[in-house]
This record gives sequence, C-alpha cells and structure tokens, in this order.
Amino acid sequence: MSASQPPQTTDAAPTLLVKIFGKDRPGITAGLFDTLAAYSLDVIDIEQVVTRGRIVLCALVTSPAGGGAEGELRATVHSWADSLKLQAEIISGTGDNRPRGSGRSHVTVLGHPLSAESTAAIAARITSTGGNIDRIFRLAKYPVTAVEFAVSGTPTEPLRTALATEAAEIGVDVAVVSAGLHHRAQRLVVMDVDSTLIQDEVIELFAAHAGCEEQVAEVTARAMAGELDFEQSLHARVALLAGLDASVVEKVRAEVRLTPGARTLIRTLKRLGYQVGVVSGGFTQVTDGLKDQLGLDFASANTLEIVDGKLTGRVVGEIVDRAGKARLLRRFAAEAGVPLSQTVAIGDGANDLDMLNAAGLGVAFNAKPVVRRAAHTAVNVPFLDTVLYLLGITREEVEEVEAAEGAGGAEEGPSR
Repeated sequence: MSASQPPQTTDAAPTLLVKIFGKDRPGITAGLFDTLAAYSLDVIDIEQVVTRGRIVLCALVTSPAGGGAEGELRATVHSWADSLKLQAEIISGTGDNRPRGSGRSHVTVLGHPLSAESTAAIAARITSTGGNIDRIFRLAKYPVTAVEFAVSGTPTEPLRTALATEAAEIGVDVAVVSAGLHHRAQRLVVMDVDSTLIQDEVIELFAAHAGCEEQVAEVTARAMAGELDFEQSLHARVALLAGLDASVVEKVRAEVRLTPGARTLIRTLKRLGYQVGVVSGGFTQVTDGLKDQLGLDFASANTLEIVDGKLTGRVVGEIVDRAGKARLLRRFAAEAGVPLSQTVAIGDGANDLDMLNAAGLGVAFNAKPVVRRAAHTAVNVPFLDTVLYLLGITREEVEEVEAAEGAGGAEEGPSR
C-alpha cells in the first residue's frame, strides 16, 4: 500500500475501540499493541493523553477475523490490563471516526489563571456557533495557562467574532486562527517598540531630559488612543526636544526596559527559523541599538535630526506613522520571502491598527480599547512571550530553546 492510500475501512466494516486507563508507566503503549498484534489487526486511529500521571490510551482497530476471535481478544486485553493494574474497555462498532466538519480552527485560550467558569463559557460559545471541539491540548502552565482547542464545523471568522465578545466579558484572552498547514508557518513577526517590545515610550524618556515630560506624555496618550493624527502629534512632541544635547541619546538607550518575555520571544522565534522585525513611531537612535542587541532581522523608525551636537526638534526622512507601519510590514515580508498571510504583527496603539489588520495574525498586546476591538486577538497579560502560544508553540519547546541557548537566567522580568 502506498503512503497516499488509506487503510480500506468502510463505514460498515466492524471495528473495535480499545480504551486503557490508569496509572501511567513506561511500556503501556507498546504492551497494548504487542497484545493486539497477535490478532493481525489494522490500526485506524490512536489517541493518548497523560494527565497528572494518569494515562488514557484509545486505539481504534479493525475487528479480528474468525468466529470467536473477538471474544478471545477481549479476554486477552483485559488479562493484560489487569496484570498492570489498569482498566480496559472495549466497544464494538462500525467504521472510522465520523469526519470532522468543515470550517476548522485552532482556538487558543490564555488565562491568568484559567478558571473552570471561563473554560465552560468558551466551550459553550463554541457550541452555540455550531462548532465541535475535537481535541484540547495544553500549551503552557506558566506564566499563564494556555490551552488550544481544535474546533470544526463552523467558519473561522464568525467563531473569532463570537469568542472575542465572550473573552472580553469573562476576562480571558482568546485567539482564533484557521487550521491548516499555515498554522505553524507564520515565518515573520513584526512588532511595535514603545509599550510593546519595551515598557517605555521613548519620546517621554527624551522629554524627561528636556523637562517637558508631562506635556509630551499627554500628547502621546491622545495619539495612541486615536484622538490625534500621529504625524502631527509627532512633530509637536519632537519640537519640544529642540536644543537637547545629542549625548542624551546614550542616556535614553541605557534607560530603555525590555518588556518581560521579550528576549524569550525573540530567541525562540529565531531558533525556530522565524524572521523578526520592529517598526516604531519612535526613533532610530534607539531602535538601531535594539536591532543589534536582540539580533533582529529588520528595524525601521523615525530619525531625530541632530545638527552640531544638538537635537533640532525635527525628524528627517520617511515618517513611520500608521500607514507607514503597514507599508513596512509588507516591505519586510517581501524581503523575507514570506506571504503576508503568514506574518504576525504585534502592537498596542492606534497607529498599529493598519499593520495589525494587514498581517495574517494581528495581536493587540496590552492595547488601548480601540485596538483590542479591531485586532484579530488580544493579549492582556504583561508577558510578551505568551504570543508564542498563539502560534501553537508550547512551553516545553520554549524551554528547549532556552536550554540550547544557555539562557537559563538571562530573561528580564517575571516571565522567567
């Protein structure tokens, strides 16, 4: 039989569902199939889960040929299970599992903590949209609990809309992406810098040295909430920096604080073959240093004009505003050879919205309300590496990368 030809099991062919459960130990799976091998069966499906040291192993197999063979198989399996102090259940039936419905999605739920009540609400909302939960898998237990539901039977977009509403009401984060080969294939991640990659607003760090931090912070907040045009607000804020000595650039670089989980996010993505970039309404005087420090593939930002060792209060070159960020995402994707549908964008402000909507997956990270409502999904915990779970990357995979990099204690903040 070639690899492209499935086992010939018709819907009417007799099959057996063999269920084994009890205390886990090495050799159970091999032992079960050694027992079944004596009956020359075909394996149609296998599912195994181990939770807190308890195993549930299910095998769907063809029924043995010959009168009396099924009864003998049942007795043999029960005897084997009893010898290991396991329980066995064997259910007769016909055919394979029923086909999964069309419209398949991966639903990732993040909780800090994840309560039974919120899990029930998410499951009920999936059912109410006509979806069926086929599998559930835990991705991480810290710094948040992350679980992934494989859902079929309902289109991705209405499921995303329904779950976004539910998530906002119950206080968990939910991401819904279409299932398929591209689920783990997003190969370019582009993120905002201020209040996303780093905890600070860089222009406010400059303003603190110029003695105008309060005025700048007020304008920044209004711009990020979408109340002001970004380019106009940028020029107004930068004008307040006129006359600052250029030596302040090194001081600001030293003051920048990475968001907890930022190093882990980037290190893991890079190790797994992703390309990573940043786009910022801030300044190249800071982002260039971050690119070198973190090993980023792409970086673009505004540039403060410096003449005779002083900031002039102007920016030079192409302005990186809301439209500019989306344009740069497309440029980076083209340079990386990655389809736009396989990109991920992360940001927090209104000037990130075009970029978030252009990407295959747009993630609002601790974002302003207007951004959370418009993005594909939102993350509202303070750990940037939780974005990895939205890509189906498990905590175990993250820890393998950390161990390989020898980075066991190097992460900033409580996400380590």
